[in-house]
Amino acid sequence: MTRSDEPGAADDAVTYRNEGIRTLLATFEHGDPEELLRLRDILGDLQQSAFGVFLFVAILPAFIPIPGLGGAVSGPLTILIGLQMLIGLRKPWLPAFIANRGPRRGTGQRFVGKIAPLLRWLDRLLKPRLRWLLDALPAHALTGVLLVVTGLLLSLPIPFTNYLFGVILLLFALALLERDGGLLLVCWTAAIASIVVFGVTSDQLVELLQHWWAKLT
Repeated sequence: MTRSDEPGAADDAVTYRNEGIRTLLATFEHGDPEELLRLRDILGDLQQSAFGVFLFVAILPAFIPIPGLGGAVSGPLTILIGLQMLIGLRKPWLPAFIANRGPRRGTGQRFVGKIAPLLRWLDRLLKPRLRWLLDALPAHALTGVLLVVTGLLLSLPIPFTNYLFGVILLLFALALLERDGGLLLVCWTAAIASIVVFGVTSDQLVELLQHWWAKLT
């Protein structure tokens, strides 16, 4: 997408500088709103930005105002992404039943339209920096762990948290897209804070972890 220099260009025209965000926008920008965008097609030619785009698509249901739907879909997908980063994969692996599914183009268009002001603001700030936070295996694994736990919290019916976890995961997606280690540090801090506040105080999470521990022992 290019920046318009024509006098009288619409004030609300969305312009983007960063190639990562452009890659994301190009996925949804043109075409039939009813077209199903399969994940295998969306991620097929992507390299370093693949996890960022996958995470962005995965969290779309978290912003649908239907109780239970967002967490039930976005949570497990986020956990899948986090596990793959935790074990050191550099590009997502998709099982067939996930690879052949995806959002309608119109869903992505509507969501991108809603967060356009945020993208405009981030467009001026985001840039590739502190790349070792994205490339070093320990940092890659830490991001994976935080995505797994945040995805787990998102999947639990904790009241009024879908949007909170959704925003944190959106920032993770943009950090991975833009290769911005500075934003990733912010994401780590926000994720750890939310895990401490909601995870430690969530009886459901404690019971789930106790159930898993009982199975392991």
